[in-house]
Amino acid sequence: MEFVVGMTAIAVALLIGLGALGVGIGAGILGGRLLEGSARQPELAPMLQGKYFLAIGLVDAIAMIGVGIALFFTFANPFIGQLNSALGS
Repeated sequence: MEFVVGMTAIAVALLIGLGALGVGIGAGILGGRLLEGSARQPELAPMLQGKYFLAIGLVDAIAMIGVGIALFFTFANPFIGQLNSALGS
């Protein structure tokens, strides 16, 4: 049982860490492209900024979904129930 709990902790850490890393990279690329597009065509800056905020919201939602799944695995681990039923305890 300790093995399942330990591996779940590692999976949760990877889920949150890699999700945050991906969001950080994605937000950086989006911000750079916004600045580049605004510098090329300043008259389109308000439209680009609106689309930027929409895209950042969607990118951040990916990390929040990952955190929700990680919290589910942390506090209501379904693998422990499967292990208990397999062992017959």
